[in-house]
Amino acid sequence: MSTTTVKLLANTRSRTEVGLEAVMSDMSPHTSYGEKKKKEFRPYRPGSEAELRAAYDDMDILRKFAEENKSLVDDVLVNMCGIKEMSGTLSRSETTVLSIVELFEVKAFLLRTKRISTVLEESMAKVPERYRLVETTRLLDILDPSGERIDTFYIYDAFSPVLGELRKEKRQLEIDMRKAQKAVRQMLEQQHGFRMTPKCELMVPKANKGLMELAESLKELQRSDEDYMTVVFTVAPNEEMYEIEKRSEDLNGRIEEEEYRICEKLTKDVAYYKDKLEHNCSVIGNLDWDLAKVLYAIERNCTRPEIAEEHIIEIEEGRNLVVESVLRSKGGEYCPVSVKLEDGVCAVTGANMGGKTVSIKMITQIALLTQYAMYVPAKRACVGLSDFVQVLIGDSQNIQRGLSSFGSEMEELREILDNARDRSIIVIDEIASGTNPAEGLALTKSFIKYFSGKPYITIITTHFDHAAVGSHVHNLQVKGLSGVDFDKLERELTYANRKERIGIIGKYMDYHLVPIEDGSAAPREALNIAKILGVYDEIIDEAKGYLI
Repeated sequence: MSTTTVKLLANTRSRTEVGLEAVMSDMSPHTSYGEKKKKEFRPYRPGSEAELRAAYDDMDILRKFAEENKSLVDDVLVNMCGIKEMSGTLSRSETTVLSIVELFEVKAFLLRTKRISTVLEESMAKVPERYRLVETTRLLDILDPSGERIDTFYIYDAFSPVLGELRKEKRQLEIDMRKAQKAVRQMLEQQHGFRMTPKCELMVPKANKGLMELAESLKELQRSDEDYMTVVFTVAPNEEMYEIEKRSEDLNGRIEEEEYRICEKLTKDVAYYKDKLEHNCSVIGNLDWDLAKVLYAIERNCTRPEIAEEHIIEIEEGRNLVVESVLRSKGGEYCPVSVKLEDGVCAVTGANMGGKTVSIKMITQIALLTQYAMYVPAKRACVGLSDFVQVLIGDSQNIQRGLSSFGSEMEELREILDNARDRSIIVIDEIASGTNPAEGLALTKSFIKYFSGKPYITIITTHFDHAAVGSHVHNLQVKGLSGVDFDKLERELTYANRKERIGIIGKYMDYHLVPIEDGSAAPREALNIAKILGVYDEIIDEAKGYLI
């Protein structure tokens, strides 16, 4: 992965505007290590084309595995869900004796990574290096001496013959204690005719005065509990029991010392494997993050982009993932758009309903997704890496600073001018729209001329006809309602309400981008839309006269 951090490829606003942040938020790793890889990931820059292609090669192998082995993918994800963050545990292993819980987490990590590794090794012809876990079976054997391979941890007798003998002796003392208590219980029952529980308890109703006086007079019994109706008596310890209890306490101390010694040894074993475990944590992060990208791509029919050496963007049937998701939630379909761009200016014209903004966001989204090593929403895409991407879309008004929308726009354009460099992507929606038309047209032409001489791919939407002229400049038009049967459309609109009319027009709108030949006029889409929405013919005709 590229580590160039001289300047951001794209600022937060640009990433948000084009939907990259929304797309990434929908990709959810299952482990803390995957989340860390996601947060730390940096885009590939020009010069890292071979490295990026290699990253896609690895993900292609992972994608093939995911597409052909859904149940195994589910198995991998289930095991990932059980992997806990243990970087702190690994660090402490070098200075502090680990607790039972921490040793359990290490064992659980070893078990789950072993299962994941086995699935990958058995399902892939060759596991890519970035997903290859190093062997840690020896440490698992140390932490699981009985070989049960279950998700529990206990200081087993198998860890130490001494511990086994101490616990055996303790179990015998527990038996001896129960025998001593049972002997007292049987003696009391024979002598006094009452019945005690198997736990050597005598339940005495407070209303039974005689039994209460008898129980309180017997030195072999002692009060242990009571409620508003009953007093519970248990067998009181005698000399034999005191001796057993003393020996048991001594054994407990020796057992604790032996368990601590075992934990100390196991901690040293974990510390010895620390580097390998940390490596595997990183590998799990790679696998988790890449699998999140792959599963997202499969679900949304995204494809691997081609990586070009030259600075170009070619998209065949590209889609905007964010807009597509919204449309599908409402039962709509996205109209894919194709485009070819290289250094120079591309001016996009069309009515406000024509989807210009959606398309320029889609183009930038695909370019950025590529540089973040993600699959892209297109039938085909070929992208040359950029070194700077900035998007200026929408009203940038900042009232607190006392700036108009035009003033804010000019400030952001100055930022673009100051930071753009070779192999930049500059995207500007409705340039100079916040000032009077005459000055707006002049500024638009001037900006277009400036950008056309730079090694940038510049995309500008505008309502100004013939603003984009000259070498390294080409014009695209949203096809819109061209070719639509307006009589049919008007009939469909006749009985529709206001809200429904907008939706009907959108259904007929063709969002494909088509080139405008030099010297030809852009279609008058705004007049067509105004007419079919009911603006009087005399007004439309008058407007057409002004355009001649």
